[in-house]
This record gives sequence, structure tokens and C-alpha cells, in this order.
Amino acid sequence: MKLAKGTLVAFMAVPAIAAIPPTAHAETALGCGSKVQIGSTAHIRHDGQIFASVKQFKGCGKNWAYLYVWSGYRKSHRTWNACVAVADERDHSLEGTQCRTRTRQIWSLGADTLRHCTRAVGWIPSGPRARTSKVC
Repeated sequence: MKLAKGTLVAFMAVPAIAAIPPTAHAETALGCGSKVQIGSTAHIRHDGQIFASVKQFKGCGKNWAYLYVWSGYRKSHRTWNACVAVADERDHSLEGTQCRTRTRQIWSLGADTLRHCTRAVGWIPSGPRARTSKVC
């Protein structure tokens, strides 16, 4: 799934969170073989706490974005919505976008972008967002 070029530009205008807290979760593999994290881990803050971690992976010939909603947030909120995607810097699109409600973890669809500069982006619809470092 691609989103308009303007959507990625809006995500890039939001500053990344500088402080990186400790790892919250060891992600599980999705579907095919092994995946390796590339780039930094970003964090979405909401309601004065860390909402989720956002990471980018490569594996199985594709890029993948991953979002994990922290347990502290899940314990203090009854419901939440979140989305994650691979941002393709070449054409300023969001690839493999997946959105879920009240889900602990979300994987994007695999994006055929290994030859492009990319980053993972995660967000709460109409709310805060975060992006990982760019990887080329």
C-alpha cells in the first residue's frame, strides 16, 4: 500500500525523540526466515509515557517496519490505535502500511525497497509519531 508523497513529508517534519529508553520487548519473527534490525529504534510518547517502539528490519528480500506497544501503556489504557510503515525516501511514499486497534505488535507488509534509502515510521492516527534513522 502506498500513501501520497505529502504524507511522508509530514512525517519527516516531526523531530525524532532524542532520549532512547531501554529495550521494551524482543520482537518475534514474522512469517519467513530471519530478520535483522537496521537503523535506530524510535519511540512514540503519548499521555506522558512511552506508547510504542518503532524499528526497521531487513530480511526475506524486503524491508519491514515494526511497532510494539509498551506494556505500561497497555495497562493504563483500555484501547488504542496505531499504524506502521516503511518510508521510501526515493519517492517519498509509505510502503506496506498496517494499522491495528488494541494490538500489542504490528508488522508492516514487506516492502520491496532494499535498494532504496528507507526508515520505519509509526504513529497514532491524528496523534504523535516517530521515525527511525534513515538506512541506505
